[in-house]
Amino acid sequence: MAKLYVIKIGGNIIDDEAKLASFLKDFASIEEKKILVHGGGKLATRLAEKLGVEQQLVDGRRITDAETLKIVTMVYAGFVNKNIVAALQANNCNAIGLCGADGDAILAHKRQHPVLDYGYVGDIDAVNTDLISSLLEKNIAVVFAPITHDQQGQLLNTNADTIAQEVAKGMSNIYDVQLIYSFEKSGVLLDANDDSTVIPEINPSYYQQLKSKNKIFAGMIPKLDNAFAALKSGVGKVIIGKAENLKELINGSSGTTIINE
Repeated sequence: MAKLYVIKIGGNIIDDEAKLASFLKDFASIEEKKILVHGGGKLATRLAEKLGVEQQLVDGRRITDAETLKIVTMVYAGFVNKNIVAALQANNCNAIGLCGADGDAILAHKRQHPVLDYGYVGDIDAVNTDLISSLLEKNIAVVFAPITHDQQGQLLNTNADTIAQEVAKGMSNIYDVQLIYSFEKSGVLLDANDDSTVIPEINPSYYQQLKSKNKIFAGMIPKLDNAFAALKSGVGKVIIGKAENLKELINGSSGTTIINE
């Protein structure tokens, strides 16, 4: 099986021009097949402020009303996505930028919640692995913006971590997939404020142990739950770590590796 890297880049790296440029140079140099999933950064929030569109967050999740959906689509699937693609081309990496509606790549439905209305937020139903693999086989890197659709003409704002996980799961039938979550921290930390406390490896029993002792920073729990769900669905390995250390994350000398044994 050919190797495929599915790499998620956190929004805060997108806000830092120098870090993003360095990361994209490293990403471009990966010789194996590769998919990049990016978040949005703070640009959507700043643009919403300028346009006077009030932003609502519930438990850190953006409520996406009709006006906010316009903004996130413009910023994520437009400005951010195309700048990333252009930077990859400049690094001799042929890339194509997609959102979920392009080529029917990612199908989702509007999130249903018993109490809250998240607005136009999507939960993923299906990934078009035929389309994605046909691009990868032409040695084109695929760059996903965190926007999906419902096949009824409705675009949906979708969590980029979840897109990375679902794409990695879908592609694991065809490739030996490694899923990498890269962001500003050095990995999963025993002390959220101390970057030197990286846990090099976590398996399910150690994860339960850490959770029962409240040793895991709350914001990291959804990422780790996603990581174990991906491993159960056929993804070979999940790595969490610092975007600037992408080469080291790939060769296993940096970050936290999540394993299912």
